[in-house]
Amino acid sequence: MSTSATPAEPHTAWDAGHARAQIRTWAIAIAFALLGRAVIAESRWIPTESMVPALSVGDRLIVEKVTPHFTLPRHGAIVVFRPVWSHDATLLQRYGLADDSALVKRVIGLPGETIAVHDGQVWRNGVVLTEPYAGLTRPDMAPVTVPAAHVFVMGDNRNQSADSRVFGPVPADHLIGRAVWRFWPPGRLGTP
Repeated sequence: MSTSATPAEPHTAWDAGHARAQIRTWAIAIAFALLGRAVIAESRWIPTESMVPALSVGDRLIVEKVTPHFTLPRHGAIVVFRPVWSHDATLLQRYGLADDSALVKRVIGLPGETIAVHDGQVWRNGVVLTEPYAGLTRPDMAPVTVPAAHVFVMGDNRNQSADSRVFGPVPADHLIGRAVWRFWPPGRLGTP
């Protein structure tokens, strides 16, 4: 009488229990990634020359999205926001933007501050700003007082930027986030 035992069938990596665990793990990871992008941070790319020399066309940024829910950005911060005229199809078309487009600019003025441009320089509350990142600003602009819960933004490439000089101060609830890190191109890694 032969007593040969039939070898047990080896478990495969994709047996039913393991497959369910893998699917559950991936579903949770995807949910966290989507939640993170919706609430915490997202990546954005620079489509125009409005922020040259600080940001170039094709640069890619990490945008932190939590802080704008609690406080306004500081002077000089680079912010991403929905255009204040995103409901106006004519203006969107004029600037080559889609309904869900976002703009990237630098914060120049906060609520209660008065911003003006004359003689090629930006003035805040009667004091000329030192802006090593920006060239001369043309044309002159009459003083504008930034309303409560708004920020005044400008592109660094002032003469190639549609910014608060065109569409006025940006409501705080239009802010998407603050640019915190440039991750592309590799030779320009760092804070923008």
